[in-house]
Amino acid sequence: MVDSDAVRPLITWYDDATGERTELSGATLANWVAKTANLLVDGVGLDTGDRATVDAPPHWQTAAVLLGCWCAGLAVVPPGVGADVVFAAEDRLAAHSAKGSTVYGLALAPLAAPMRAVPAGVTDYVVEVRAHGDHFAPIQPISPSDAATDTATHDELCATARQRADELGIAPGARVLIAGESYPDPQDWLLAPLIVGASVVLCGRLDVASLPSRIEAERVTHTLT
Repeated sequence: MVDSDAVRPLITWYDDATGERTELSGATLANWVAKTANLLVDGVGLDTGDRATVDAPPHWQTAAVLLGCWCAGLAVVPPGVGADVVFAAEDRLAAHSAKGSTVYGLALAPLAAPMRAVPAGVTDYVVEVRAHGDHFAPIQPISPSDAATDTATHDELCATARQRADELGIAPGARVLIAGESYPDPQDWLLAPLIVGASVVLCGRLDVASLPSRIEAERVTHTLT
């Protein structure tokens, strides 16, 4: 699902509250995904069928974590369902740090900066993940019938993503600008574009006044705000 094109932008992230712009090619995103999968398998000791919770808003780091979990064979489940590992945005950590799972904090800061303060029982994701390899190969291939969420297999997750791409009008090869607050479901801002080979301009705390210039600068062909 991740395009390995080393040149073409695959996810471009904007935070209009901070002025941040981060661009990831398919190759760069694939490296982050592989590092995350290696962290889960080699660092935490998880395996196919184990469960992860990802409690974070739309963001390029959230994309890397979600895809890394699926590459490692984990099922991504909602908060409160029970997970072996939790990835939570810094402002959401209080709900997870005393639950008994392995917990990683996501600062979601510009330039992938680490957390300013790491609570007891929490590990900083961007600090820990950098030590792991840029390539990942599961010991056993992930089966399409393996659980990808608490309700869907990998096959079913991909089928739903294709359906959402059609419903949202996302065509193959499109350059899609998406307002994260309006489309917080990863099926919409992540999986639907990737499954059809589109690229994403993901905007957090979107400044609507910036839209015309951003659409032109990023060569956007489809807008979801």
